[in-house]
Amino acid sequence: MRRRIEARRREQPLLLMTHIICGYPSLDDNWRMLQIMSEAGVALVEFQFPFSEPTADGPLFCRANQRALEAGVRAADCFTLMRRAAGQLAFSPLMMGYYNTAFKMGHDVFCERLAEAGGQGFILPDLPPDEAGGLEAEAARRGLAPIHLMTPTTNDERLRMIASHGRGFFYCVARRGVTGAPTDFGAELDGFLRRCRSVTPLPLAVGFGVATPQDIQFLKGRADIAVIGTAFLKAWEQGGEAAAGDLVRSLAAEARQAP
Repeated sequence: MRRRIEARRREQPLLLMTHIICGYPSLDDNWRMLQIMSEAGVALVEFQFPFSEPTADGPLFCRANQRALEAGVRAADCFTLMRRAAGQLAFSPLMMGYYNTAFKMGHDVFCERLAEAGGQGFILPDLPPDEAGGLEAEAARRGLAPIHLMTPTTNDERLRMIASHGRGFFYCVARRGVTGAPTDFGAELDGFLRRCRSVTPLPLAVGFGVATPQDIQFLKGRADIAVIGTAFLKAWEQGGEAAAGDLVRSLAAEARQAP
């Protein structure tokens, strides 16, 4: 995964990673979302497997998780959607979710099914890297990248520990709190990203609050990947396919422009 990201980074200053919640608003809507993302040139997409207690998520994503579960969406549906996307669309799919999903399946079955679906790795925000040894070992056997989080409240010693578990890239959380709230793209975030960069040569993705072309401009030269999550779903809910498409195309266009 690292090589894929670095190859695409040589073509443009910043890549985009977007996000869907499998089954919300529906699996058919998800497919159209994924087509829009692929057509815009998005490099990576998180496929969030719905879960009843999504602790890293704000109100919009929590509601979406609940609606997907109420509609009967299960892990098998998520893997099927990912497999279809991996075979037809031009981005790298990642599983995003919570450790309970991998635990209930068993590490070996989870990694096997994810690899068979074309997944490149996984993001489990409630699984600390120093407790992930068994899952990381299975992931390595399947060629999957465990993507770990770095947060602004993490001290330098722990950042170095997290960095020692790195494969693929790191997800840098732009601020404290959950998804969906505004982020101040300024000196504090710049300092945090410098700290992250000092402990790892792997690409850095920045998420939580990325929503405008100005945010994309700020991240150029500071990160490798901008993560668009809540902003896309909010645009879809407020203005449908047209509004969500306009948003991702405008951010992708800005990401391609030289700083």
